Amino acid sequence: MTTTMTFTAVIHRESNLFVAECPEVGSVSQGKSVEEAVDNLKEATALYLEEFPNAASQEHAFITTFETAHA
Repeated sequence: MTTTMTFTAVIHRESNLFVAECPEVGSVSQGKSVEEAVDNLKEATALYLEEFPNAASQEHAFITTFETAHA
């Protein structure tokens, strides 16, 4: 039986690549485009969950912004 779960993808750019991270599981991947990074993250997360099926947090991550001063 296949279970579908929803996860968060946090994406940032590093040089010429996009890095995608799943905070609920801790999986990370990258790609030349946002779409490729997310596709690779889906695959990495699925493979991780095959090995560690109870690793997924039941709570979804949330994202916020904050300000800080710097010189």
